Amino acid sequence: MATPTASPRLPLASSSSSAAARAFSSHKRFIRSPCFPPRRGARLRAGSVKEWREFEDEAGAAKEWREFEDAVRRKDLPRALRFLQSVEPAAGTAATQVVAVPVPPGRDWEVLDACIDADDMRLVGRAYQFLVDRGVLANFGKCKNIVLEGPREVTPTVLKEMTGLEAAKLAPKKWGLSGSSPYVLVGFLGGVSFLLTQGIDLRPKLGAVLALATADAIFLGGTCLAQISSFWPPFKRRILVHEAGHLLTAYLMGCPIRGVILDPFVALRMGIQGQAGTQFWDEKMEKELAEGHLSSTVFDRYSMILFAGIAAEALVYGEAEGGENDENLFRSLCILLNPPLSVAQMANRARWSVMQSYNLLKWHKKAHRAVVKALEEGHSLSVVIRRIEEAIASDR
Repeated sequence: MATPTASPRLPLASSSSSAAARAFSSHKRFIRSPCFPPRRGARLRAGSVKEWREFEDEAGAAKEWREFEDAVRRKDLPRALRFLQSVEPAAGTAATQVVAVPVPPGRDWEVLDACIDADDMRLVGRAYQFLVDRGVLANFGKCKNIVLEGPREVTPTVLKEMTGLEAAKLAPKKWGLSGSSPYVLVGFLGGVSFLLTQGIDLRPKLGAVLALATADAIFLGGTCLAQISSFWPPFKRRILVHEAGHLLTAYLMGCPIRGVILDPFVALRMGIQGQAGTQFWDEKMEKELAEGHLSSTVFDRYSMILFAGIAAEALVYGEAEGGENDENLFRSLCILLNPPLSVAQMANRARWSVMQSYNLLKWHKKAHRAVVKALEEGHSLSVVIRRIEEAIASDR
């Protein structure tokens, strides 16, 4: 409020305008402007020194939160996490440190946006644990110990009985075998034929085009073709559905997520094979592998997250096209086991993992749709995680 709503009461006997001005000015000294701090001096009313200190606290807190925003913008996770820990009152002590500036709800969630460039995954784990301790990640790891009862031997028949899915439709498709590839090929050949009928001879250039495509496949893992394909809306959405399956399953299993990469060139730069990738971390798995063994519980959890992308596609589309790199990672891990799994054992474990992930995502279908929508809208990781919590809370 910049001015009082009513004029101060002036003496009726006074007709001097200067006296009225002095009375009005005297009244104004008792009004604190919302935009400026009270002025120091002998004329400050009682309590204004306290207000001054409160104003200074507000200004200092605002500056500190700007530093937090800068740390998140620069993807400086250690700095952002240190700030949050500094404003968190110690357990069992009075909250003597007060952040005077009203902090928008969910500001601390933004620390997750700084995880993407973190080299130390333990630091990413600390960021998630910090938010868990604050009570904002209520569903993080809630399915860590949940495994559906049923046979461990999952034949194609058992898989169909439990999920309604045919095992043949869950195998990742190679280019030329996927549902969209024949149409792309027909369109390409039709375009070439049309240009030839118009007198434009493309044959001298076809060799160069094929050479570039071959080089892209060998040296870049098909990144260029994937980047071009990602502009096609149905293909792009399928990628989002696939990665949302990985992200949601990892979250429910309690594995900290560093980020989701949806750009093939960024994925290539970060050493991720394929068109996209969800980076998560399993602390127990890392510890056990360092000790030279791998428990069945940890292997089950890792396998479920790996095959959650295929399961998500099957849940939405009834079949899967992606997931070739997921299968390659799974095979690599199976070979490292002592003793290594046979081909038949690998196939059985893969079907079991898909069945588990499929049912887990089916139970949390609303949360999966929320993740897909958030990724489609280009939101950051912190917003995606919040959408998961909101969807699960509203589904109870």
